Amino acid sequence: MKSYNPRTGMESLLVAPISKASANQRAGRSGRTGPGKCYRLYTMFNYQTELEDNTVPEIQRTNLANVVLMLKSLGIHDLLHFDFMDPPPSEALLKALELLFALSALNKVGELTKVGRRMAEFPLDPMLSKMIVASDKYKCSDEIISIASMLSIGNSIFYRPKDKQVHADNARLNFHTGNVGDHIALLKVFNSWKETNFSTQWCYENYIQVRSMKRARDIRDQLEGLLERVEIEQVSNLDFEVIKKAITSGFFPHSARLQKSGAYRTVKHPQTVHIHPSSGLSQVRKHCPGSYFPYENLVYDMLCIEYGIGLTSTRWVIYHELVLTTKEYMRQVTELKPEWLVEIAPHYYQLKDVEDSVTKKMPRGEGRAS
Repeated sequence: MKSYNPRTGMESLLVAPISKASANQRAGRSGRTGPGKCYRLYTMFNYQTELEDNTVPEIQRTNLANVVLMLKSLGIHDLLHFDFMDPPPSEALLKALELLFALSALNKVGELTKVGRRMAEFPLDPMLSKMIVASDKYKCSDEIISIASMLSIGNSIFYRPKDKQVHADNARLNFHTGNVGDHIALLKVFNSWKETNFSTQWCYENYIQVRSMKRARDIRDQLEGLLERVEIEQVSNLDFEVIKKAITSGFFPHSARLQKSGAYRTVKHPQTVHIHPSSGLSQVRKHCPGSYFPYENLVYDMLCIEYGIGLTSTRWVIYHELVLTTKEYMRQVTELKPEWLVEIAPHYYQLKDVEDSVTKKMPRGEGRAS
């Protein structure tokens, strides 16, 4: 069952017992077209004691930012007392309001701003909507809607046949040349497909799901129409730094910094997270010269953090989402410069948040040995 934790902002797929209502509904399938019997793989005692009466409604276990933005756009302001059929947790509502305020979609009294009204026109997660609205400022809306459409279809873009895993991995890494990050890699995938006149053969050669790409193209076509609706000019700009700034404008709450352990730590609401193994940034790593042992990169990173010199791993990143599987993973990760956070969101980050305390030298006479 998909579950969202508003405190950590993390999605997880939890294994949970079905409810009694779900069990009874499934039993009804056995006699759908004729007499039948239902054999349950658990005891009557388990059914009566362990199973909940009903499944937890999705509104109580999902991110409510988009729901809140939609309700605000409809003129419903008092959300805490709104008559929901299944009231969501108040903490989830408050976190959604906090996020929308940080994205400048709401003002101090909780009313929609001009930015918020434009964001509400897009049927997307508010962070993706803000990224598209911000692309107007950075004059790269054409690239940003391509990235937004690719992010919207989830993680079903690449596939790895068991007998051709090495070929599939190499094909995927070709899009990550230059350590550009996952967002730019997705843009490269879409543009390359477009250049081949949306060729199905090209998808097969690069181990890319054709159906997913067609869905991304359909979403992008819809977003093009919505750009006209919110009066954003469709402009192309292939400057990767500008594109990354536009992405950061929407996803600045999702930033993380490299730690000495080799893991990352989120800047706001600190928690330890890792780059997902499917990310290009977890695979495109520069190895130390003459490195024969896998742990040497980690030791080298620790020394780099200590002395503020070049790293083998990306130091600051933004991510699309957090997922909990075997570890807390960041999906769709891109490198950023820490000063962008203060430049783009001065209301959310202060200079002390992005300064690296580990690289600061202690003044003389103030060390432990003094």
